[in-house]
Amino acid sequence: MATYDVFNGDADGICALIQLRLAEPMETELITGVKRDISLVQQLHAGKRDHVNVLDISLDKNREAVDNLLAAGCSVFYVDHHFPGDTLPDAPTFTCLIDTQATTCTSLLVDRHLRGRFHRWAIVAAFGDNLNAVGEELASKAGMSVRQTESLKTLGVCMNYNGYGATVEDLHFHPGDLYREFVRFADPLELIGSAPVAWKRLSEGYEDDMARGWDAPVLSESGKSLVLKLPDEAWARRVSGVLGNELANRNPDKACAIVTEKADDTYLVSIRAPLNNRIGADEVASQFPTGGGRKAAAGINALPAGQLDEFLGVMSSFWA
Repeated sequence: MATYDVFNGDADGICALIQLRLAEPMETELITGVKRDISLVQQLHAGKRDHVNVLDISLDKNREAVDNLLAAGCSVFYVDHHFPGDTLPDAPTFTCLIDTQATTCTSLLVDRHLRGRFHRWAIVAAFGDNLNAVGEELASKAGMSVRQTESLKTLGVCMNYNGYGATVEDLHFHPGDLYREFVRFADPLELIGSAPVAWKRLSEGYEDDMARGWDAPVLSESGKSLVLKLPDEAWARRVSGVLGNELANRNPDKACAIVTEKADDTYLVSIRAPLNNRIGADEVASQFPTGGGRKAAAGINALPAGQLDEFLGVMSSFWA
């Protein structure tokens, strides 16, 4: 009997798994990848009596693979905050914690499941998922100082930043390796205070890439939307998501998007709904091939160059 941990390569997915493995340490087979690689369950070749944990990837995008696992005799524990599809698997070996509210994330669901045993890691994930108001409220209720709160926010943002890229070669760390480095710390503040090499490399890379990102040209701007364009370079693919989050934080009444050039004459698009009206990002993304995501944040994996103007028009009109 084997155990598999399948998780998104962003801050939320990693922090969710950190909490689970701190609560129940064991050697498992890890299945993960870049943040946008969400069809992860199909990579499994699990069999009867194997157990699979799936964290922070859409059940809707993995439903066939999950059904196959259940039919093969696996048990599946699914935790997520993305759209799960119209129905859930009806099998005694399937259990789930799914909540699609815009103010939650997978790590917060795991935190609730574990009754707050590793609460600070859940706060890290909230900040990483750009749930800043939620993270600040949780930190305040936990009696954390402003400095401690900012430290957790920085860690969450940097962990999220590491998940962005077209391939794992774009990243500073493979998400599985980053998980292994950070799960050694039950308290993320201890991780930050001890300043291991992995953390220093990640935080310095974030600062360098963000500095370049803020110099990116504005592709389109209106009273309700703002779109930046990044080049087809590894640093740009790494920074696209967190730059989109920060752009949204600085322009709370505007929908924001980062459009990154790709070598195949398409664009990688990261979309953020206005912070003051956190709905619609998924609807905009789903109007285009390879688009999808959540109400507050979504993306398009390969927007054809010929549809760029159409996308800019949708961005400027959808929230008007």
